Amino acid sequence: MGLKSPTMTTRKEQLKSLLTRRDFMKAAAITASGVAGLSAAACSKLSSTAREWNPLALAARVTVLHASSYEKNLSDLLRQGLKNYGLNLSGKRVVLKPNLVEYHAAHTINTNPLIIAAAIDAFRSIGAKEVIVADGPGHQRDTEMLLELSGLDEVLKSEKAKFVDLNLDNIYRVPTATQFTTMQELWLPETILNADLVVSMPKLKTHHWAGVTLSLKNLFGVIPSVHYGWPKNVLHWHGINESIADIATTVKPGFTIIDGIEGMEGNGPLHGETVQSQVIVMSDNLAAADATATRLMGLDPTRIVHLNYMRQLGEPILERRIAQVGESLASYRREFRVIDEFKFLQI
Repeated sequence: MGLKSPTMTTRKEQLKSLLTRRDFMKAAAITASGVAGLSAAACSKLSSTAREWNPLALAARVTVLHASSYEKNLSDLLRQGLKNYGLNLSGKRVVLKPNLVEYHAAHTINTNPLIIAAAIDAFRSIGAKEVIVADGPGHQRDTEMLLELSGLDEVLKSEKAKFVDLNLDNIYRVPTATQFTTMQELWLPETILNADLVVSMPKLKTHHWAGVTLSLKNLFGVIPSVHYGWPKNVLHWHGINESIADIATTVKPGFTIIDGIEGMEGNGPLHGETVQSQVIVMSDNLAAADATATRLMGLDPTRIVHLNYMRQLGEPILERRIAQVGESLASYRREFRVIDEFKFLQI
């Protein structure tokens, strides 16, 4: 564990495609941080140009799969879904970032270990050289206890997969790609920066502050508590929705698998009730996946603040800009209960 603070040249033109004109003027003054010591893949990831902002051209494919339970052959199901995206992972390192928050026997909080096992197998089957599971729980400081209680430790052993506690990983300073918050930099874990593909694997849940918590909100777990403390309240002080957007555009995850076989409604993300949604949502576009998952919950994604921030950046959240394949939304839509403050989200 340790703090790193190397230096590199600011990439203004690459940030410009992500920002509005006003935000770009703000970002122009950022002094970029370096990545000396990181892998070539990490350096390339940090300097890669984001999608060109063209709201008419950009679209996304979202796959909705039916799974009646976690006992189903999920590995085959995920492999089937991955065929829609033509991922080339030969020799690549994949990092799966599940939702590992807290454990309560009476509540369905975390990404189910069986779908994580299936994802490990599925990504290996399409060529991944290494599949790592990594998270930085924001509530529970004892990650080893959380792994044991959740059952994830048994999955890791059976799949011979490595787990990295992102709260305690080596970290590097990275300039934020957008300026929805006033943060001009994020300290990010080495494991995330060295990944060829970061896969967000959230639970399908409502959230008492953000409305929903899906693949974008799940990225709070990459923010290391070794620097930001527990329970990472600094992100809430800067604005929960604004932080979601800045983290997503800076980390640039490339895929999501949303565990909606069992979801959570009501007072999520910790104290809600279980919903048998029987779906898995997959996509290489997190905003589009989250918008689709929100519709499956009977909620309007255009009323979710952080999804509207992504829409400002040209990300597709409207149905007409999402090519939805697999199961029909109408067949699996459920009316998720929300707390009173978010009843305006209901369609």
